[in-house]
Amino acid sequence: MAESLTIERTKSPKPKPDFSQLAFGKNFTDHMFVVDYVEGEGWIDPRIVPYQPLTMDPSSLVFHYGQAVFEGMKAYYSGGDIMLFRPEKNFERLNQSNRRMSIPEIDEQLLIDSLKELVSLERDWIPRGEGQSLYIRPFVIATEASLSVKPSSSYKLLIILTPVGSYYGSGGDAMKPVSIYVENEFVRSVRGGVGFTKTAGNYAASLKAQEQAGSAGYDQVLWLDGVEQRYIEEVGSMNIFFKISGKVVTPALNGSILEGITRDSVIELLHYWDIPVEERRIDMEEIRTAYEAGTLEEIFGTGTAAVISPVGKLRWDAQTYKINDEETGPLAKQLYDTITGIQTGDKEDVLHWTRTV
Repeated sequence: MAESLTIERTKSPKPKPDFSQLAFGKNFTDHMFVVDYVEGEGWIDPRIVPYQPLTMDPSSLVFHYGQAVFEGMKAYYSGGDIMLFRPEKNFERLNQSNRRMSIPEIDEQLLIDSLKELVSLERDWIPRGEGQSLYIRPFVIATEASLSVKPSSSYKLLIILTPVGSYYGSGGDAMKPVSIYVENEFVRSVRGGVGFTKTAGNYAASLKAQEQAGSAGYDQVLWLDGVEQRYIEEVGSMNIFFKISGKVVTPALNGSILEGITRDSVIELLHYWDIPVEERRIDMEEIRTAYEAGTLEEIFGTGTAAVISPVGKLRWDAQTYKINDEETGPLAKQLYDTITGIQTGDKEDVLHWTRTV
């Protein structure tokens, strides 16, 4: 892409929210990044503009056939610097989703450079409290006005920003364990589908099960494989790990599981610490057996929002399993402290993950 980034600054800055009372995804910054795709021209006109509504034709393909992908990442204050955590991995995964959804790939370096400009422009929107950050949402939508069932000939990629508080509220080191309902009726994805992508339809398809789990008093849904409904895949908003007899196991990437950035970071850290970790197929019966034998030591999820989310209770096959007395396990706590410490510059970035804006 030969065109350079243009920047239009807002003439009407918004009042900042109370950073001590932040709700997720409710307050958006003054500016956003936009770049358009036009068939025959490629991705054109990268720009930072004032945050504003979109005007789209009612027949735009995204509304009818669901060509939409997104990412989630964060920016943090570290002393006087602004830090990003492994942004290249998010944009690699964005292009992976693009390929599967027949959306043209985009130059990842352009996205990183543009994101740095956007975040730098919005630096006053980055909260500095414990566990707080600026959440970054890149997304792509199909914009061609047509009702033909086909890949769109035009797209729009945007990046919007929202300040967010700690996932665990004030005093984020409390890390309250979550409760998980193992889903036996609905399925999220099958191999060959789009489960490994961050496409909007995956999340729409998960809402009914999440709604039912919530009605039963559970925080999240754990999905099983879509064929036999025996093998563990992932939780609705995070990947899942089990510590059994001192060894950590997590479902192997199989084409229907999201390739989580935090998941990958945890695996790299465990290797660095010489803690045994395996990526493989995990049967729910194996988890039941380990629980009954007293060897199931910890369960925790990984994702951008919470980083590490300990699991205190699991419901499957009409039985409830209380994990580690519903307390945060030592490994989950160590991983959380280390990754968040690296993100904010409080711990040494031994694996070279952070990027300075």
